[in-house]
Amino acid sequence: MNENTIVKHRENNEMMLGNNDDLLGQYIAYVDASKATIATYKRTLKQFFSYLSEHDIKAPQREDVLSFREYLKESGRKPTTVQNYIIVVRQFFKWTAQAGIYPDIANRIKGAKLNHAHKKDYLTQSQVKDVLKQIDITTVKGARDYAIIALMVTTGLRTIEVARANMDDIRNVGDSPVLYIQGKGKEEKTDYVKLPLQVFKALMYYRSKLADNYEKLFVSTSNNNKGKALTTFSVSDIAKQAMKRAGYDSPRLTAHSLRHTAGTLNLMNGGTLEETQQLLRHTDINTTMIYLHHLERADNKSEERIANSIF
Repeated sequence: MNENTIVKHRENNEMMLGNNDDLLGQYIAYVDASKATIATYKRTLKQFFSYLSEHDIKAPQREDVLSFREYLKESGRKPTTVQNYIIVVRQFFKWTAQAGIYPDIANRIKGAKLNHAHKKDYLTQSQVKDVLKQIDITTVKGARDYAIIALMVTTGLRTIEVARANMDDIRNVGDSPVLYIQGKGKEEKTDYVKLPLQVFKALMYYRSKLADNYEKLFVSTSNNNKGKALTTFSVSDIAKQAMKRAGYDSPRLTAHSLRHTAGTLNLMNGGTLEETQQLLRHTDINTTMIYLHHLERADNKSEERIANSIF
């Protein structure tokens, strides 16, 4: 039996797993990943295969994946790194099961416990609707605040990117209106986010209520700073106050939560990991992978099943 292939051991009725570049190639072709993602997946899975080889494991079971997780922890890997490694292994075995190659032995295996600095609070779809619904768009301030939150929650913009936005940054690319942005660590506005029709209309409605054609996209309405550009603190406060008025008053919910909301809701609604990475403009795919645990928890229907059995 060739260890560089995956075959079914018919006599013992078990599956044999070998470290195989061809298999890895098949998996990478299946996920249709970017170069950065391919590098991450290859690095992770090669280390997993190496671990199996070193321990002479040819037919890995669930406990072997758990042991690999402990090995990573004992090796001094950061919790986020362990989390991302286990996510890749889980995705791999999910694919092998779907392809009828090998059982999904890693299903629902958790990564590593993350501290608060790594946890991402976000709003659900219903909560986003609540936040937007309670904003009075008949006023200039309300129209502005609605447009800001709608923009941030659909595009994942950071507060600095909102504060830096100018009116002439809105242009057309093909048939779609877009907003060119100056991202974190960037000196020029070379990246852009697409503006869904609802968001574009909200922006134009807000601008139509302004007395002057200000250069900055969003300006202050206060007496002391009227017409001046919003600061990042102002953008943060606008988002925070809107959430509080809707009843979502938590220290874990901030303006940055709208960015987490965009990433999580995109994954929940069918967006791929690579699309979400591009949306949030993450340099490292590992950063984007942290959002996957929200999707997995959202797909867990345990509470509904229990409720349906009782009521």
